[in-house]
Amino acid sequence: MPTATGAIEIKIGGEDTFQEGDGPRLAHAWGEQTFSGDITGEGTVHWLNLYRADKTARLVGLQRIDGTVDGRTGSFVIEATADHTGTSSHGSWSVIPGSGTGELEGITGSGEFDAPGGPNATYQLVYEIG
Repeated sequence: MPTATGAIEIKIGGEDTFQEGDGPRLAHAWGEQTFSGDITGEGTVHWLNLYRADKTARLVGLQRIDGTVDGRTGSFVIEATADHTGTSSHGSWSVIPGSGTGELEGITGSGEFDAPGGPNATYQLVYEIG
């Protein structure tokens, strides 16, 4: 199966806390992104974040990517989990079956991403377009 690699630039984002007090803080975060490399296009992501007292976090999210993969245009949705160290994040993701549209209908795959802090991250996605 082919592997797509490249960069993600976070263009805009925000976060709202929805529970705090005793125990971990829970928040909803969102962002808009630009993908470059083997995947080109725009992305939107929504995260549910659990922040621990030591400033580390666990993130669970959904991300829609509208763009081009392997010369094919459409969109697809990825589910992701990540761990945040307090300064950087590393996560894994997988394409949600049946979420592909246009020429990306039938896309499947999984991969990972690294966000060292700031607006730039890198990705890898091993995929197949059925």
